Amino acid sequence: VTFPSGEWNKTRETWAGITDRLLAAGVGRDGAIVALGGGVVGDLAGFVAASYLRGIPHIQVPTTLLAMIDSSIGGKTGVDTPAGKNLVGAFYQPRLVIADLATLATLPPNHLAAGMAEAIKHGAIADRVYYQRVHALAPRVLSGDRGALHEVVERSVTIKAGVVGEDERERGRRAILNFGHTIAHALEAVTGYTLLHGEAVAIGMAAEARLGRALGITAPEAVPTLLRTLETYGLPTRSPADADAGRLLESMRHDKKTREASVRFALLKTIGEMHREPTGEWTRSAPENAIRAAIEP
Repeated sequence: VTFPSGEWNKTRETWAGITDRLLAAGVGRDGAIVALGGGVVGDLAGFVAASYLRGIPHIQVPTTLLAMIDSSIGGKTGVDTPAGKNLVGAFYQPRLVIADLATLATLPPNHLAAGMAEAIKHGAIADRVYYQRVHALAPRVLSGDRGALHEVVERSVTIKAGVVGEDERERGRRAILNFGHTIAHALEAVTGYTLLHGEAVAIGMAAEARLGRALGITAPEAVPTLLRTLETYGLPTRSPADADAGRLLESMRHDKKTREASVRFALLKTIGEMHREPTGEWTRSAPENAIRAAIEP
């Protein structure tokens, strides 16, 4: 089963078409779904598996760097709606994840760089030494060096799996994996998914680091450090000029972390460590004027 590529095709309509084809083919509960592709394929195929006949097994075979180190790990599945990204979905763990680094040879440098946005995030939120290593590996990663890519995949998967293992349903610490993503998901929706996910995450991390600094939460020196690493990979750090702040804010209000109409963010404390509220929560709200200042082009 195939479907047109692109985040804009990760919809309820595509989901319905695939499930109809499975029903027509007589696939039963003894069947399984194999998701071969990038993050869009993994998210959609995982949600098909989670919902078809109330759940059949699935296997993730990610073929992009971003999918290998992030979206295939953790069991988040779903589709997008006109209101925003991944607003309909389920937590549904794959039986197996198979990452073959040979598939990365098919990726252009900008897709490798976009994948590295998630590796930068993993270091920033949980491992300062790994963060420094990710920065140093930029020339080798962007040239497709197999050893460098193996090192990144192995360490990033270990970090993400460790966080997910503590908090599978995102009721606590797993929220730190959302660093950069409150703004990133809004950017993707508002720009019609013209940005690669990793590019949106890069902009989101830069903006949320600036937001954290403005709120007195993020160490001032962490912001230029993060920006330098993002720029080393050729990743953007500012919102596109045509990204309207009002539309971005409206999209953020649909974010899954929003509570009582208050947009919430996972904020950096310093490189390698995330901020935690005195209440024990890993996210917090922010004034609208501070958010607007952080997302300005």
